[in-house]
Parts: sequence; structure tokens; C-alpha cells
Amino acid sequence: MAKVPSALVAAGGLVGGYGVARWTGKRQLGGVVLAAAGTAAARQWRQRAGGPAAGALSAAYVAAFAGSHPLAKKVGAWPAVFSVAGAVALASWAVADRRG
Repeated sequence: MAKVPSALVAAGGLVGGYGVARWTGKRQLGGVVLAAAGTAAARQWRQRAGGPAAGALSAAYVAAFAGSHPLAKKVGAWPAVFSVAGAVALASWAVADRRG
């Protein structure tokens, strides 16, 4: 079975977490999606690139989530979410996935 790239898992967590929160009206449920995908991506990052890289990418994931909020006030919610998800996906690919 083919491995799912960690870039897709991380970006999917950011987009999916926001989508679930928005469509259900339950922010906590979106947080569960965000955390589950972040945990899965962090495991992949550790396996593929090591602990320090996994720590840095995990910090980037959390920073992207936090940074999407003020960015949304400037560009709108969905553009902000897609922007930060793309940035995390690119970083994940560059650090962990392209080695694979």
C-alpha cells in the first residue's frame, strides 16, 4: 500500500479541521480533526526526518493554525486556511517527503 505523504496529512488536517468546525458549528470537533492529523503527521515526520525536524514541523503546524486567524481578517477565512495549509505542506514535503 502506498504511503500517504505527510504534506497531505498536515494540509488536510488544517483544511479539514477548519471545515469540520465551520460546517458543524462545533469548534471542538474541528480541533479534534486538527489534532489527530497533526499527531499523524508528526509521527511521519519523526520516522522520515528525525526528531528535531519533526519538532520544527510540528511547531510550524501549530504556528500555521494560530497564524491563520489574523490572516483571515485580512484575506478571508478560506484563503487564509488554504494559504497556511500550502505553506505547511511545502515545508513538510521539503523536509520529510522528498527524501522518501
